[in-house]
Amino acid sequence: MKPYSSVLKLRLQNGMQYRAAALAGVATQFFFGFVFIMIFSAFYSQSVEVQPMSLPQLVTYVWLQQAFLAIVMLWSRDNELFQLITTGNIAYELCRPAGIYEFWYSKLIAQRLSSAMLRCFPILAVVFFIPEPYNLSLPNDGAALIYFLITMMLGLLLVVAISMLIYISVFVTMSPTGSMIMFGIVGEFFSGRIIPIPLMPTWLQEVTYLLPFHLTADFTFRVYTGHIPHDQALIGIATQIGWLLVLVALGKWLLSRAMRKVIVQGG
Repeated sequence: MKPYSSVLKLRLQNGMQYRAAALAGVATQFFFGFVFIMIFSAFYSQSVEVQPMSLPQLVTYVWLQQAFLAIVMLWSRDNELFQLITTGNIAYELCRPAGIYEFWYSKLIAQRLSSAMLRCFPILAVVFFIPEPYNLSLPNDGAALIYFLITMMLGLLLVVAISMLIYISVFVTMSPTGSMIMFGIVGEFFSGRIIPIPLMPTWLQEVTYLLPFHLTADFTFRVYTGHIPHDQALIGIATQIGWLLVLVALGKWLLSRAMRKVIVQGG
């Protein structure tokens, strides 16, 4: 585990250096946060039916999305890994005395964590004090906060496991753009990043719950708001762990098959 913990630490330290980029991201996330909240506020004000989520819960949901965007977004990309695959420089990775899957997995975790740490604290420091109904609410109790932290970390591991499938697919397609678009669009929608899952039609919710994407964002944020009770949160945590084991095993198997067909030209 030493090589993987070392790359995690080094990449985390390296990522923490990009403070200017993080501040630009914070400004962008404030903008989109207010846009989404105003859209949902207008929808709620004109709705004649009782919605499955209250407006304060939905506002909190949106701000959590923006604060932890670096963790939950599937369209985040590491161009260095794509170049290693498409240029043949993957040969250098094969010379490392470490597993490629574990090495890249650790690197991607550090990349997301460093970006999230730089962005989430300024956002949270502000949105808690915005006047109602645009402010971020506190969780109902301490248990909800603990469950939120657990599900957030498991969600991070799930996102990275799904992201690894994107990089592995490039061994076959040789097209980073195509893989990113395919996984990004599908993942963003079914994770609840576009529309919270409780606001979807019933039939679409049933489809969404069959996929792992909702466990990366929607589930975590609704645990915080209290929309998902504690007993269901425990079931969801077990489901997250199950999906994580499946996706990691699948990723390792696909990568091992891709490695057998890798051809590196040059002397």
